[in-house]
Order: sequence, then C-alpha cells, then structure tokens
Amino acid sequence: MDQIVPILIAVVLIAIAWKVLKGIVKTVALVAILAAVAIWVFGGMAA
Repeated sequence: MDQIVPILIAVVLIAIAWKVLKGIVKTVALVAILAAVAIWVFGGMAA
C-alpha cells in the first residue's frame, strides 16, 4: 500500500508537468519526477 501513494503522486505531477511545461523543461521535469518516485519506491524496499 505504501508504494501506491508515491505512484499516485507521480501521476498527478506528471499530468501537471505535461500540461504546464514545454520542450526540454518538460522532459527534464518528467525524468526528475520518475527518478524521485523510483528512488522512493525501490529505496524504501531496501531499507
């Protein structure tokens, strides 16, 4: 259940970034969001 929350937050952030940002800024933001969620989800399992 703890892994669903960051994924839902990521989906919301990605949707906002997709609508608001453009070009390379959008790409960087999307990569940063996905990286943060991956660290949160997979880093939490290692701890």
